[in-house]
Amino acid sequence: MFHTIITLSYVIPNIYVFARIWHHFIKRQYRVQYTIVYLILASVYPVSNMFPQGTGFPSEFLSVIADYLLPFYLYLFLFVLLFDIFLLINFIFKIIPSGKLHSDRIKLYGLPSLIFLAASVVVAGVINFSTIRISEYKIEIPARSSTLSHLKIAFAADFHLNANTNISFLKKFVKRVEEINPDILLYGGDIVEGHRDDGDMSRIENLLKQLRPKFGTYGVLGNHEYYAGQDRGSFFDKAGITLLRDSVVVINNAFSLGGRLDSHYRNRKAIDDLVKKATDSLPLIIIDHRPTELEQVSKTKVDMQLSGHTHNGQLFPINLITRRVYELSWGYKKKRNTHFLVTSGIRLWGPPVRTTGKSEIMVIHITFTGSHQSSVNYAK
Repeated sequence: MFHTIITLSYVIPNIYVFARIWHHFIKRQYRVQYTIVYLILASVYPVSNMFPQGTGFPSEFLSVIADYLLPFYLYLFLFVLLFDIFLLINFIFKIIPSGKLHSDRIKLYGLPSLIFLAASVVVAGVINFSTIRISEYKIEIPARSSTLSHLKIAFAADFHLNANTNISFLKKFVKRVEEINPDILLYGGDIVEGHRDDGDMSRIENLLKQLRPKFGTYGVLGNHEYYAGQDRGSFFDKAGITLLRDSVVVINNAFSLGGRLDSHYRNRKAIDDLVKKATDSLPLIIIDHRPTELEQVSKTKVDMQLSGHTHNGQLFPINLITRRVYELSWGYKKKRNTHFLVTSGIRLWGPPVRTTGKSEIMVIHITFTGSHQSSVNYAK
């Protein structure tokens, strides 16, 4: 069903792009060649979905090409649409003589310009995706009976690791976390996909296991672990990550840390039931893969919730949709006395292109205070 929706979202705009480019830029004698080339390129994504996963060369090759063609056609559609909007405005206000807009010069340079613009956006998105950035937040929450004055958290989510994950990326991530030197490392779900029965996954596990902050490494399951049957946790055990499945642990007698199951799990506990497991005398931090139920969580004794999942839309203008779907699709929000932080993710699922948001590690500097008032400062 998901691929059907994506395919329809891909095919319908492509029909528009094909027709408008045909009308604006393709001379009569080249229309057969144009049709053949366009149909071949546009069919790569639908055809790539016809091959079962793991079938080798045809499937993997077409999938890689499709990963870049999908965002390319998205932005080609947007630029062609903008061109048509400009023509409509020009038709009304007569900004440029219509003869110039239908000249051979426009036919010669117009289409290459649109292709260049779309390709440039994709290239910039690849660079943005490949660059790990640090987002720092400074937060104050009540200490209650905790004797801890400061806590540095490194938080990352949405790795979508599989056998084809670039090992150099994992090495870069490990290096950045070591440079951050956090007190605790937290993972917000969608960490691993597929199965762990090959050598590459063992390398990934060994790399992540190198990270040993003083208060440990904890994580929760996301929807992709649910899809791939990774909820048994064998990967996490071997990667040195303690999974929190609707459970709460006390860290160093200084604060409580809870982790929720993803909403795909039918036996997921209500937030009120989960917080009952936490002592009232310590600060409480919760990890929930999806940034949902903010209103309900803010009415509990949770001091801070960390989430991922949204990717901040990944591609403009999809981020405009995620902003409508989620009360907080990326960044920071405070409701009552609860701080909510949502990361745009360290990596992505699907095209390795990010034109909105950033591939980030969130670093949260917490100051535990005696005050019941709390505040935040975003360090750019």
